[in-house]
Amino acid sequence: MKGHGGTRGRPTLEEVAARAGVGRGTVSRVINGSSKVSEHAKAAVAAAVAELGYVPNRAARALAANRTDAIALVIPEPEARFFAEPYFSEVVRGVGAALAETDVQLVLTLAGGDRERRRLSQYLSGHRVDGVLLVSVHAGDPLPELLAELGIPTVISGRRSAAETLPCVDSDNLAGAAEAVRHLLERGRRTIATITGPLDVYGAQCRLDGYRQALAAAGRLADEQLIAVGDFTEDGGRRAMRELLERRPALDAVFAASDVMAAGAGRELRAAGRRIPQDVALVGFDDSVVARHMDPPLTSVRQPIEEMGRTMAQVLLDRISGHQGSAGEPGEPGEVSVVLPNRLVVRESS
Repeated sequence: MKGHGGTRGRPTLEEVAARAGVGRGTVSRVINGSSKVSEHAKAAVAAAVAELGYVPNRAARALAANRTDAIALVIPEPEARFFAEPYFSEVVRGVGAALAETDVQLVLTLAGGDRERRRLSQYLSGHRVDGVLLVSVHAGDPLPELLAELGIPTVISGRRSAAETLPCVDSDNLAGAAEAVRHLLERGRRTIATITGPLDVYGAQCRLDGYRQALAAAGRLADEQLIAVGDFTEDGGRRAMRELLERRPALDAVFAASDVMAAGAGRELRAAGRRIPQDVALVGFDDSVVARHMDPPLTSVRQPIEEMGRTMAQVLLDRISGHQGSAGEPGEPGEVSVVLPNRLVVRESS
């Protein structure tokens, strides 16, 4: 098609400027939303854009704004855990939903080993993304500090401690665990054990604290023999359950800090000849697809995981756009902290 300036192809920025009677820089500022342009110039450029059918070059705009129009979702866990744990797929679904109406691309990166982390560090050092979503970060992980040094906007899923310095989105792990244990107490269970997640994960610590607090509120002290540390895997749940049965064979309830560990615990209980829930009541955490397909279906604390992923992405997009300012300095609380409520979903296992 013949353009208005006598050239073939798409109208150019220069042609828009000529039609509007302004400079090329003015057209660029109008298209990029700058407030440093008069209303008269804005109107002239808008009219010229409409007349010529000008479509801005997105790649050029991103380059000019020092933007990549991409964010990274970084999960510092082994590939095997990523595919085995429904939690991660729900986070990805939520993030994807938040980005669906934008031009931002999502880069998914697993960094469960030293080699992957070195490669990720090199990638991020090249500023190839506008921001990072960090999921499942353990205490002592150097990634958050690296991102702070690079000045890359970052949002974390699940705090690393009570004094988290990064903007974060979390669920109320302590209250959810306490509700699960109260439910078991109300069902008349007397010897309630728990299988924790890895205790270098703050959320796992909070779930253990919720277990202890619910028992204390009922006038009971937590028996350390009824606490076994797991690793959020099915095999870890089996090992922890075996350990608990050896220590306290008369236990009559188990609160597992994830559905996947609860599935492992259930298999071990059946192997030991224990019926669920007649002999041992079982409660999990997450209310993932695992809970609904267990036999019997698992009572579980429902985390709004997809909503957490969606909220993380929205917070990060706001930070990239400058709506929330810069990240907190090390040692200061993160200025954005969203804690979403959980709720107990009761099924036949308890």
